[in-house]
Amino acid sequence: MVTYFADHQTLLWLLTIAIDLGFALLLYRLFGRYGLMASVILGILLANLQGPKLTLIWLPFIGELQTSLGVILYSGIYFATDLLSEKYGKRQANLAVQLGFVTSIIIVVMISISMMFLPSSDPETAVFALEVHTAFNTLFSFTPRFVFGSLLAYYISQSFDVWLFHFIKLRTDGKHLWLRNNLSTMASQAIDTLIYALVVWWGIVDLQTALMLGLAKYLIKVIIALIDTPFIYLGRSWRVTEN
Repeated sequence: MVTYFADHQTLLWLLTIAIDLGFALLLYRLFGRYGLMASVILGILLANLQGPKLTLIWLPFIGELQTSLGVILYSGIYFATDLLSEKYGKRQANLAVQLGFVTSIIIVVMISISMMFLPSSDPETAVFALEVHTAFNTLFSFTPRFVFGSLLAYYISQSFDVWLFHFIKLRTDGKHLWLRNNLSTMASQAIDTLIYALVVWWGIVDLQTALMLGLAKYLIKVIIALIDTPFIYLGRSWRVTEN
């Protein structure tokens, strides 16, 4: 299986999106609104863990684009908040956004504290402990620019997503779920990408390069937004009983 997917990375990418969205639906099916809120928090955890992992994704008519795995997993958060908005209303969706924001802060604080612990010097475990410590430093050496940019992009874009979703819903009398799902997600993803590119990348690289890096990721986010449409229709059709 590993060899097969090494030769079929685009298929693996599509399968990962389907599994990610499928788990969000499973959580919703089992736990209702609480499952969707858990999906938001889970998406943030996974995006933080997988964010530094870079890969190449091939897209038709475009070719290969470099992106982080965190982009794929982070996009599922918009699906969860949109389904929350559709089934439970604006207040519940905003609550999920706020939970995700606080969770992100806690993750940064606790991981930053854990990084200050020195690796064990016990002769039996010293080599292993140093390897793990070095790996953690590579993955989770958060810079103030990254922390501020990530939190700012998340909170503004997610809050805008919830607002725009309900704005379109009111304007269309609750019709055309596909329209509000895609427009709200694509617009808020554009805001997220722009803020992240300007705050995190601009200054490390020039403005043009920062925007190009953001554009590549945004194209992938747009495709994910289109893919999640049948999933949100499926979720809306379910009658979930909550305890």
